[in-house]
Amino acid sequence: MSTLDNTQPDNDDTADAGATVYDLSAHRAAPAVEPGTAVEPKVFDGEIVSDKANAALDARVERGELVLSRAARTTAVVVRTSRTVAVGTVRVVRDERTHRVAKALGRNMFVYIPAGAAKVAQRLWESQTSARYERMMRQAELAGDLDKVADWEARREQERERRHRRRQALLNAPAAIARATAVSIVTVTVLLLLLGIILAVSSGEFAQVLEPIAAVIDAIAWLVWLASVLALPLAVAVPTVGLGVLWNIGRKVDVPTWLAPARQARDDAPPITPSIVVKALRDLGVRELRKAIDDMGDAGAGMLSPIVLAGCGVELEVSLPSGVSTKDITDRHRRLAENLNRHEHEVFITIPTAARTVRLWIADPGALDEPIGPSPLVLDDTMTADLYTGRAPWGQDLRGDAVAIALLQRHLLVTGLSNQGKTAALRALALWLALDPTVELRIADLKGIGDWHMFTGLATTMIAGPTDEHVISATHMLEGGVEEMERRLAAVDPEVHKNGVTRDLARSGEGFHPLVLIVDEAQQAFMCPAVGDDKRPYGGSKSTSRYFMAARKIHNQGRAVNVILWQGTQNPTDQNLPKLVREGAHIRGSLVLGTEAESRMALGDKAVNAGAAPHKLRQGLDKGTLVVAGDGVPLAPGQSSLTVRTHFVDGEEATEVAERAKAMRAPVTTDAGSVGPARDFLADLAAVMGGETRVRTEVIRQRLRELHPATYEGMAAGDLAARLGAAGIEPYKAHGGVMAVRTAAVHAAIAERDEIDGE
Repeated sequence: MSTLDNTQPDNDDTADAGATVYDLSAHRAAPAVEPGTAVEPKVFDGEIVSDKANAALDARVERGELVLSRAARTTAVVVRTSRTVAVGTVRVVRDERTHRVAKALGRNMFVYIPAGAAKVAQRLWESQTSARYERMMRQAELAGDLDKVADWEARREQERERRHRRRQALLNAPAAIARATAVSIVTVTVLLLLLGIILAVSSGEFAQVLEPIAAVIDAIAWLVWLASVLALPLAVAVPTVGLGVLWNIGRKVDVPTWLAPARQARDDAPPITPSIVVKALRDLGVRELRKAIDDMGDAGAGMLSPIVLAGCGVELEVSLPSGVSTKDITDRHRRLAENLNRHEHEVFITIPTAARTVRLWIADPGALDEPIGPSPLVLDDTMTADLYTGRAPWGQDLRGDAVAIALLQRHLLVTGLSNQGKTAALRALALWLALDPTVELRIADLKGIGDWHMFTGLATTMIAGPTDEHVISATHMLEGGVEEMERRLAAVDPEVHKNGVTRDLARSGEGFHPLVLIVDEAQQAFMCPAVGDDKRPYGGSKSTSRYFMAARKIHNQGRAVNVILWQGTQNPTDQNLPKLVREGAHIRGSLVLGTEAESRMALGDKAVNAGAAPHKLRQGLDKGTLVVAGDGVPLAPGQSSLTVRTHFVDGEEATEVAERAKAMRAPVTTDAGSVGPARDFLADLAAVMGGETRVRTEVIRQRLRELHPATYEGMAAGDLAARLGAAGIEPYKAHGGVMAVRTAAVHAAIAERDEIDGE
C-alpha cells in the first residue's frame, strides 16, 4: 500500500536529480518496539502490496531512486525519540541511584527539618516553663534517688519565683520604656544643640547650630536606604539559615527504615561494650541493682559474661546481684532496649537455667528489618524430604543460623493475628512433607481463598471454604483420621512396634505410612454452631463436640501409629482454641499477638515466663516471624523458645514445589471432602442386628457406634428411642426388664418404606 507524493524534495533533502519522492509514512511497517510495550492501533488508507513489491520499494529507497518525504522522516524520528524517552524514563525510575536521591530528599526535607523544629519548640517550652525540672524529678524518682528529687524540687520553686519577677517587670516595662525613650531623646537633642552652638561660635556662622541634628537625620536616612537594599538578601538568607539550623538539630534523630540510607544504621551504631550494658542496667530504675553496681569495685563489670558475636547481633549473660530478680529486668524490656540505643524488638531477654541470670541478645540496628532470602525449597529443585531422618527448612533464627524442624510424629499448632503469615508458615512445612512420597496429606482450608490450591492432586482430601458445611466436611476428615488410627492400633503387633520395624514398613508402603491432617483456620471449626442428626454439635469444647473429640483422640494416640494433626488458628482463646487441644501439640508456634494472655495460651506459661513474647512482635512489620516452643525445635540448653524468621514461599513458587512433589508420587485423586449422604438408619439397624430375633437397645447402640463412629458416636438411649419411634418401631420390655427391638419389626419398617418409595 503506497501513496505517491509528486512534490519536489525540500532543499534540505538529499536526493539525486530525477529521483522520485515517495511518501512511505502511510505504508511503512511500524517501528519495532520492545516486548511488553503497549502499541496504539492505527488504521491506514492505501493499497495492499505484496511482499515482493514492498521489497522492491525498499531496494529503490536504498539505491536513492525513491526519497522519503519530510513527513515520513519526521514520523520515524518522533517514534524513535518517544521510544527512547520512554525507555530512558523507566530506567531512571528503577535505578538505585534514583531511589537513593529520593530517600535523601525525603530524609532532609520531611524528617530532619520537622524534627529540628520540634526540638527547638521543646527547648523554648522548657525555657519558659518548669517542664525540665519536672522531667528531672521523674527520672530521679524512678532511680530511687530521693535527695535529687528534693534538690530538683527546690530548683523548680526558685525558677518559678524568678519567672514571676520577670513577668511583673514586663507589666511595668511599657511605662519605663516610654520614660527612658523621652529622656534619651531630650538628652541627645540637648547634646546635639550644645555641639551645634560650639561649632557656631567656632566658625562664626549661626547656621552651624543645627548642623549636628541635620547630620543625625542624614545618618538615619542612610540606614533606612541600607535596610531597603539589604531587605531582599536578608529575607532569603534568614529563613535559609534558620532551616539550616533546624536541619542540623534534627539530623540526629532516627529516621524510618524505608527512608534510611543503606546500611546506615549498622555502620553508624556504636558497638555494645561492657560499660554501655552496665550503664543501661544501672539506669533501669531498680534501686537495689543501682546500689549494687555502685558498691561493686569493678563498677558492675563482674556481672557480665564475655560479649560474643551471635548472627546479626551480640549475646551475653548477666548475673544479677542479690535482691534483684529476673522479673525486674523482663518487666523493663523497653527501657533496657532504649538504654542500649535499640528498639524494643531488637533486644531479646531469655531466662537460662542458671539462677538469677538473664541472657541478652542485642541486634544490630535495622538488621531485623532486612529480608532473609528465599527458601531452600525454591533454590534447590532437586531437594527431597525424609520425614524419619530429615528436618524441614523453615527459616533463620536471630543469630542468622538456619532453622530446621523435626516433624516426625509431632502434632503442630501455629497461631497469631490475621494476615501475619500464619498460612504461609504452615504451608512451607507441608510443601517439604509433600516431597516425601510416603506421607499422605489431608487438608481442610477453612479460609477458602485458594492458599492451598497447589495441593489439589497431591493431597487425598482437599476441603476449601469457610462455611458450616466445610467445617462439617473437615470434621468428617478428622473422624476419618480417627477411624484410620483405631484400625492401625487394632492391627499393630506390640513386639514389632517396640522393635521399630514399623518405621521400615512405612518406608516400603506396607506399614503405617505417615498420615498428616492439616486444618487451617481451625477456629472456624471450634466456633461452628452446626448440630448433626445425632444432636451432637460440630463445634465447641465439650465432650459432645465432634471436632473437639476427634482432635483430642488424635492428640492422645495418633502419633503412636503415624497419624498427625496440624492446626493453624487466629487469636487463641478458650472459645476458639480449647486448652486440651492447644496443649496436645508437640510444636507450638505463634506470630504476633495482642496480649500476654494470648501468648500464654499459644505457647504455654513456661515459655512465656522464660522470655517468649510473641505479643511484643510488631504487627505488620514482623510478618512471618514466629516464636516457637516445644519438642522438635532446635533449642539451646536452658532455652524454652526460639524466634524464627520464616522463609516466604509465594503462591507461584509453592505451585512449582508441589509439581515437583507430584512427579515423585503415584497419581492421586483428591477428594473435595463433601459432607456426604446421610446414613441409612434402618439399613444400619438391620446390619447390626443380623439374624438374631431380638437385640437389646443397649447392644444396638454399641454396635452402631462400632459400625460408624462419625455418625453414632455419643448416641444416648433417648436418641435411639426417638429415631426408632420416627421409623415406626416400638421397643418392648423383654425378660429381665431390659428394652429390646424385634428384628422382624425392623425388616417390616424397611419393606414399608421401600413400598412407599416405589409408589
